[in-house]
This record gives sequence, C-alpha cells and structure tokens, in this order.
Amino acid sequence: MGLHQIPKDLARRYRFEEWNHAAAILAGDFPEQWVDLLGCLKAFRLRRSAIIIGGGGRSQIPQQLDGYLSKRGWAEHQFDIGIRVDGREIDVPTHKIDNFKGGVGVEVEWNNKTEFYDRDLNNFRLLHQLQVMSVGVIITRVSGLQVLFDELGIGHKYGNSTTHLDKLLPKVNGGGAGGCPVLAIGIERACYDANM
Repeated sequence: MGLHQIPKDLARRYRFEEWNHAAAILAGDFPEQWVDLLGCLKAFRLRRSAIIIGGGGRSQIPQQLDGYLSKRGWAEHQFDIGIRVDGREIDVPTHKIDNFKGGVGVEVEWNNKTEFYDRDLNNFRLLHQLQVMSVGVIITRVSGLQVLFDELGIGHKYGNSTTHLDKLLPKVNGGGAGGCPVLAIGIERACYDANM
C-alpha cells in the first residue's frame, strides 16, 4: 500500500484510507498533483472561527482547501459525456468535480448530506471507467470531531447524517467507486486552531 508515502506530520493530523493503491498511484504517476495535495493539507488549519460561522452553502473550510488548490491550477470541472447509439446521441450527465487537474479529482465534503458521497463515488466510477480520471480523492472530517463541535456548543449543526468518515468508508468498501482508486482523507482534531 502507498500510505507509507504520507509524511509523518500529516499522518498525525489526518486519517488516511485508500483503495486500489490510490496513494502509490498519486505519488508515482501524478507527482505534481501529489505535491499539491500534500501542500494543501500542510497549509490547512481548522479554524475555530470557520467552524462557528458555518457556511450557508460553501463554508470557509472547503473554500480554504479549494482556494489552495485553485492557486496551483486545479479547477472545478464539468465533463460533457455522451453515448452514441444507432446515430442517436444520449447525454450522460455527471456532477462537477470540485477540483480537477490532469486526471486527478478532489472533492471536499465538510458538512453535506451523506448522499453527496454516493454522487461523488458514482462520478469517480464513471470517469475512471471512461479513462478521464485516474484517482479520486475525498477530503472530509473524522467522525470524532463531533466531540469538538459539542464542546463549542454547535454540535446540532453537525449531525450524524452529515458527511464524515464513518459514513464514507462503508460506501467505498461496498464498491461505490467501482474500480477507481480512492484516497479518503479525514480531518482530525490535530488540525484545530482555537486561536484563529
């Protein structure tokens, strides 16, 4: 497995899970994207102010992660896919990938409904099958952060039915991404900065 590629300081701040050798593929075949991803994780701080303010759409937490990647050439991407059957074009709708660069897609799921995982994994499966995406990455939060949210008095904003790692793992283990290599990254409490 390629998880030995993860620097020790990041392994203390995040929980990493992979399927189909995602980390090894990223580090070996996509070194530029790998460096971007590791740099993004190193730079990220789970700021108290961002947790409390929330989002009403895209909160400051995914904006921080997306913003880092955007500065390095990653961009939201909507794929235009169609199938031709007996001369008839059939559109195959896909959802936008939050961050895409050269065959690697990164989705940030901070506090959405868990159905967003199904959408992301199905997208990864289809795009991998069509050979336009080699690795899918999902950055989310570890389930244990609920304790922090409760301590901050905002636990009600982050319920059990929202996106967190314990909800993602069974979906990937159940084949939700098909054969697409997936790297799941859970933001741990060690990323928390109470002074920001």
